[in-house]
Amino acid sequence: MRAVVMAGGEGSRLRPLTSRRPKPLAPIANKPVMHHIVDLLAKHGITDVVATLHYLADEIETYFGDTLQYVVEDTPLGTAGAVKMAEKLLGGERFVIISGDAMTDVDLSALIEAHERAGNVATIALWRVNNPLEFGVVITDDDGKITRFLEKPSWGEVFSDTINTGIYVLEPEVLEYMEAGKNYDFSKDIFPLLLRDGKRLGGHVIEDYWADVGNLQQYQQANYDALSGSVRTRRPLVQLADTVWAGAGCEIDPSATIRGYVQFGDGVTVGPGALIDGPACVGSGSIVEAGARVGRSVLWENVYVGEDAQLTDCTVASRTIVKARASIGEGAVVGERCVIGEAAVIRPHLRLWPEKNVSSGAIVSMSLIYGIKWPGSLFGGAGVSGLANLEITPEFALKLGQAFGSFMRPGDSVMTSRDTHPSSRIMNRCVISGLLSVGVNVEDLRSFPLPLSRFATRTAGNGAVHVRLAPSDPHSLLIEFLDASGINVDKATERKIENLFFREDFRRVAMDDVGLLNFPARALESYTAAFLDALAPQTLNAKRFRVVMDYANGNAALVLPRILSKLNVETIALNAYFDDNRVSTAAIDRAQSLAQLSDIVGTLHADLGILLDHDGETFALVDDRGRVVRDNELIALLTLMVVRAGAKLVAVPVMAPGAIERIAQSYGAEVIRTRSDRRSLMALAEARGRELAFAGGANFEVIFPELHPAFDALYGSAKVLELLAREGCRLSELVDMLPEWHVATVRVACPWEHKGRVMRSLIAEQQRDQIELFEGLRVRHDGGWVLVLPDASDPTFSVYAEAESDGEAYAFATRMGTRIEQLAGV
Repeated sequence: MRAVVMAGGEGSRLRPLTSRRPKPLAPIANKPVMHHIVDLLAKHGITDVVATLHYLADEIETYFGDTLQYVVEDTPLGTAGAVKMAEKLLGGERFVIISGDAMTDVDLSALIEAHERAGNVATIALWRVNNPLEFGVVITDDDGKITRFLEKPSWGEVFSDTINTGIYVLEPEVLEYMEAGKNYDFSKDIFPLLLRDGKRLGGHVIEDYWADVGNLQQYQQANYDALSGSVRTRRPLVQLADTVWAGAGCEIDPSATIRGYVQFGDGVTVGPGALIDGPACVGSGSIVEAGARVGRSVLWENVYVGEDAQLTDCTVASRTIVKARASIGEGAVVGERCVIGEAAVIRPHLRLWPEKNVSSGAIVSMSLIYGIKWPGSLFGGAGVSGLANLEITPEFALKLGQAFGSFMRPGDSVMTSRDTHPSSRIMNRCVISGLLSVGVNVEDLRSFPLPLSRFATRTAGNGAVHVRLAPSDPHSLLIEFLDASGINVDKATERKIENLFFREDFRRVAMDDVGLLNFPARALESYTAAFLDALAPQTLNAKRFRVVMDYANGNAALVLPRILSKLNVETIALNAYFDDNRVSTAAIDRAQSLAQLSDIVGTLHADLGILLDHDGETFALVDDRGRVVRDNELIALLTLMVVRAGAKLVAVPVMAPGAIERIAQSYGAEVIRTRSDRRSLMALAEARGRELAFAGGANFEVIFPELHPAFDALYGSAKVLELLAREGCRLSELVDMLPEWHVATVRVACPWEHKGRVMRSLIAEQQRDQIELFEGLRVRHDGGWVLVLPDASDPTFSVYAEAESDGEAYAFATRMGTRIEQLAGV
């Protein structure tokens, strides 16, 4: 039997370790990871091996020589396209595919046997992981037959914790689904075609060790696992103690202390009084001088550690010199051929790229924030958030600007804006500095409501960054990245920015090519003109509404009063001045502000009251009788108003009540259900344009695409007035027309590492004809439904339920929440 070892990847997330070396040759327990894979194949009787190569292919060919056959991709052809290149070398027989840069001791014989027994055309080795976001999720039926694939899902799409390891047993007919020289991916292209044609695809869950080794932390852990025996590997022949192994020609001074799991390569020298505190790997030819301390570290070949130097929980690549009394902190990664001078200090979590020289006594400070709390992702549900000046620091914001700017093209223009808080001003300036430093021009709108920034980006920018206080936490900042259409960047772009950020792989430009900083002069005028063109001003002018408007001390007060004055709307303005202290507590004071607004509307006999958020994205309504229009009620009310005005299409998130459909259908309109995240709603509005009359989000967010496809409470406020003028009635009369519904919501804590398993278990417990997997898990029942959504930013689940009474809805939600707690073990 033959095998194909996939070894063409660049391993960009392992930089700087892979800057001069292909990822398959990165050593684990002093042996390249691909060498471990070739040993594994040989253990199961597979010695006829073809390697597919691309990045630094010569390095791999030199290492393995003629023990393997090779095909080299000039340009990447995808996981399947590369295998197609090797078709002539596979002899028209069944073959195994395995990654050359993942660590595993999978029982290949058992996998092949399962493939033969099931009569599959393709069998995938499956594994269960704590966090499935970076992998391809695979769903199987009770017989192990694969029914669905999902590549790198969001939390709302995580239906299982069973993922594709990239280890396959394939029949040769699979290659007939490809043309030579074309790009194909097994999970995205070939396997779905096989499913479409009714071919049997099977999944085989492995209980053996498997690690993706996708980032530097996983790389270090894989080394520790190999040392401890968690993964079965070939040990060196010489065992010095129960947990210590050594290659040939090692010289360990008798006074040296070796503790824990330690593995030495060939020809290692350890001087007197030195301490090697495992788990630790010391590569071939390395020297650890007298008194040096090496703890929980991975040293490649030919590393020199000087007298009394201290290395703690770090990785040091080959031919690096660490001189006497130097220290390298935990989590630091030092690339090949670096020189760390005497008594120099490398701070924790810093990465040194190859061939860097650190002067004696220098202190090198890290730019990566220590103790980042984002679970496997820099981005949350809306952008990048963290405690102001603690997690979101000036250094952090500078790097974010560099990362986003490096993703853009040199010379592109990025709009920047912020709210009025001083912390937002500081971080905005740091983001601007980062963008300019990588050759991107900046159009700084300064203090500007987010809806206006989105509009300005559509007309004059290639992207945008907006900094503001996080709506859900007055102590945190939220930094949002927008694409050229003014909506939040997609998941693929977030991952690219994140990779650039963590690798610090920033573009460097000559001093004459840095970006230019400008301050647009007419952005407000352009927005105002488009705003008035999109409305029906004559209708509003004739009505002469009286409105109480609470600006929440935000920057919407810069814009909306002058527009409403042109529409003949009399406004009683509240909190229409900047107050940094009030801005930071606006979310906390929301209930109090609504109560105050309700009293004033009643006292002044106003037509309605409107409470804007401080950045102009969301609003709440108070009707003429002083009643607050809350949550789903706002979506239902606006749906009613637009369909009564003749609209035929509206959009709402998946958790909105079923009453929305009843309202729309009674006027011959259609409702589109979208995912709950902010971008999905805006992307739909962008795609459908004016065909879509209205889109309502989960948190008082509204879009009227006739102006632009983004959340805009300023235009939304005026649109409500226009629709109300068309009706010729009081707002309270329309509120009274809304049907009844009963929805309950609960939030349940769940550790990140258990989320995928919990979702898989919940799905398995439901009747298949009663579930929907559009986003999260939605279970239908008589009179309603229950929706389980894993949160993208926090270690929690949100459970929504609708039923025929409030009591039933709450009971459904809490019952599901209790089950989640049981499965999560909290």
